[in-house]
Amino acid sequence: MRRLTKWRHHILTVQLSMLVCMFLLWELAGRLRWIDVLLFSYPSKIFGQIGKDVASGEIWAHVGVTVGETVVGFLLGTLVGTLLAVLIWWSPFLSKVLDPYMVVFNSMPKVALGPIFIVMFGAGFTAIVMTTLSITVIITTLVVYNSFNEVDPNYVKVIRTFGGQRSEIFAKVVFPASFPTIVSTLKVNVGMAWVGVIVGEFLVAKEGLGYLIIYGFQVFNFTLVLSSLLIIAAVATAMYQLVVYAERKLLAGRR
Repeated sequence: MRRLTKWRHHILTVQLSMLVCMFLLWELAGRLRWIDVLLFSYPSKIFGQIGKDVASGEIWAHVGVTVGETVVGFLLGTLVGTLLAVLIWWSPFLSKVLDPYMVVFNSMPKVALGPIFIVMFGAGFTAIVMTTLSITVIITTLVVYNSFNEVDPNYVKVIRTFGGQRSEIFAKVVFPASFPTIVSTLKVNVGMAWVGVIVGEFLVAKEGLGYLIIYGFQVFNFTLVLSSLLIIAAVATAMYQLVVYAERKLLAGRR
């Protein structure tokens, strides 16, 4: 355990060192004009922008809107995708019918669906969440459904030998065996939810971090653009770590 703890600390130290070196190199390149500071800015200027926005209180409304949309899209996408996977597993006929449609829909550029959602649901929260769901639901469905199909068939035969019905096969074999995959899908959906929300905000939002990025491009304030991206990275990382923590607790409880 001491060796494992030391190994983890070593990895964390290297990761933090790489991050610090990257920011120092970026700062040096900006100060010495090795890069175009109009486009790439540099860390001290970006953190100054973040500090100013935090002090004025302007940034909190944008962060709150984007995080709220992301959490709703993340939770709904995981739930609906899992339920859809259960439905198509339950009906082999429905699975065969929907399989090509899911593949085609998953390959479609979701940005193209944004205007349709805007017309259907209006320019606001619902349209952005629907854009997010168009990304997260299909991915969750495909991953979870494949996990259902990869369960050891010998376990299924045991349940059938004792007269078990399809509902008992799912409850006693398929779902327990696929639970780690379902929980791991949460980590994938964190990134997918952020992609969907930012794409939706690019198209329709009047507030949020995606809106700040578009606004920064329009007024050629690339420091604002990069500061918004840095905030997105920080919040997304925190959200991802919460999901990893929840995954450990859930899987440890099942073991």
